[in-house]
Amino acid sequence: MVYKNILDLIGNTPIVQLNSFDIRESNLYIKLENLNPMGSIKDRIGLSMIENAEREGKIKPGGTIVEATAGNTGLGLTLAATLKGYKIILVIPDKMSKEKVDHLSAMGAEILMTRSDVEKGHPEYYQDYAERIAEEIPGAFYIDQFSNPYNPLAHELKTGPEIWEQMNGNIDAIVLGVGSAGTIGGLTSYFKKVKPDIKFILADPAGSILKDYFYHKEFGKPGSWLVEGIGEDFIPIHSDFSLVREAYSISDKEAFSTARKLLREEGIFSGSSTGVLLAAAVKYAQQTKKPENILTFSCDTGNKYLSKMYNDAWLEENI
Repeated sequence: MVYKNILDLIGNTPIVQLNSFDIRESNLYIKLENLNPMGSIKDRIGLSMIENAEREGKIKPGGTIVEATAGNTGLGLTLAATLKGYKIILVIPDKMSKEKVDHLSAMGAEILMTRSDVEKGHPEYYQDYAERIAEEIPGAFYIDQFSNPYNPLAHELKTGPEIWEQMNGNIDAIVLGVGSAGTIGGLTSYFKKVKPDIKFILADPAGSILKDYFYHKEFGKPGSWLVEGIGEDFIPIHSDFSLVREAYSISDKEAFSTARKLLREEGIFSGSSTGVLLAAAVKYAQQTKKPENILTFSCDTGNKYLSKMYNDAWLEENI
């Protein structure tokens, strides 16, 4: 098949069974979102949010889009924005990988770096900074993945049905993380309709508040973590934990080692958030009382982290 442009390659990513992890009698599958054009699951929401903003008249021809991002949403937005003729300005916390920033710069995005050691409400917190920038630029649109309804809708309308069809409905549990919460929000909406007894398993980086909030409904004090793209110091509005049955906290060290094992033994080149999800999936599989079909995601590609988690010297210095 010949596609009319690169945007038509977003989605319909394959699912692969994993064979190298100790999951007892269960089956473990991974959906390869790293094979999207910009290398992550965020390509889906980038296109969804821009196309719906166009339909609603929120973006004018030649206009400017502003967003706060850990990098991957920025890449998805930049891809769609570039092909559609928009300027894009991205506010990125300074802990994000050099590869992501270089990729965005090469595509023509304007990058504004800000601090990653401040919490929501601080003027240099990346979301507050992006919103302020958008207000200062005439005609700019702050796309705001954290409150934009077309973030979870992309997963409700596309990702969920893909999983259901690819697995022929034979799926017992989905292991996923929360960043903007679009994935969990959208998949919850979809699976409540087709399989309301499915189990969602929350995978959370150690230092994030989400696991403790799920169990105790209290806001703990956030720590710090090196994993990129998931984990939060607040509860995103798209969060829906109604199908979540278990939650696991995964250290940076375990996340990185799990992702590196996935590459060495399965040949799947994934990022740090995938390590969190896969480590949680293995823990869950080892604790289930009966065999289950468990699915998780390769959220993005490992080539975004060659200077970090795949660099032995960086690991020795930081872990």
